[in-house]
Amino acid sequence: MSHTAHIPSHRKPRQSASKTALRAGVAGGVLSTIAVAGAAGPAQAEPVTQTIEMPTITAGLSPAVAASAEATQQVALDLETQANEDAAAETAAKKAKKAKAEAVRKAEAEKKAEAAAKARAEAAEEAAERASRTAERTTLSASSGSSASSSAPSSYSSSSATGSAASIVAFAKAQVGDAYVPGGTGPNSWDCSGLVQAAYASVGIDLPRVSQSQSTFGTQVSLDSLQPGDILYWGSAGSAYHVAIYVGGGQFVGAQNSSTGTVQRSLDYDMPTGAVRVL
Repeated sequence: MSHTAHIPSHRKPRQSASKTALRAGVAGGVLSTIAVAGAAGPAQAEPVTQTIEMPTITAGLSPAVAASAEATQQVALDLETQANEDAAAETAAKKAKKAKAEAVRKAEAEKKAEAAAKARAEAAEEAAERASRTAERTTLSASSGSSASSSAPSSYSSSSATGSAASIVAFAKAQVGDAYVPGGTGPNSWDCSGLVQAAYASVGIDLPRVSQSQSTFGTQVSLDSLQPGDILYWGSAGSAYHVAIYVGGGQFVGAQNSSTGTVQRSLDYDMPTGAVRVL
């Protein structure tokens, strides 16, 4: 017995020629079918023409979204309008404040200028008044050949005022400190003749209104024999430019000018030209 008799062989058994031919024929038929199908496939394919529409999920929200957008736009417009109005109001307020400040500044400047001009005018008025009185006294002295009218009297009456004279003196003194105003007749501002007229009216005596007429109303008296209540005048009798009331003790009360107002002064301050006695 051979040692290799039962060892199986590893070689594949030979196939028969008929099986091989059969398998070759089947494979060839399959390949032919695939080739025929591939050639015919592209020509027979039809394009897809149907369109699938997806549902619009926001279609129902369009009116609400539009309304919301419109409301938002309106709010934005309102805010912009309000901002513009606020800015305009602020600008107008600043301009008004600036204009007011400028007006106040101009008013103060005008007030100061007016006060300065008034002070200069009053100073000039007083200087002119003094110069006029001095010139008048000089003229009167030259025409009379005597200086008695322009010199202080040697003595003043020391008698006390009584009766109506006392009332006139008291009235005149009560007005000291009042303002001088041309044409003033009281009760808190006077001109010279207005004060004298009011003082005499307080005791029921009606004097003329102007100094020229007052300087001749009554009896002319010497400056050396004055009595309280006498009317002093500056200038000549009948054309006097200033009057006052003698109150005794060498003093007079008169509404002098815009600078001094109504004052009580010594006769030496501004010596009068003459005097008249009414009482």
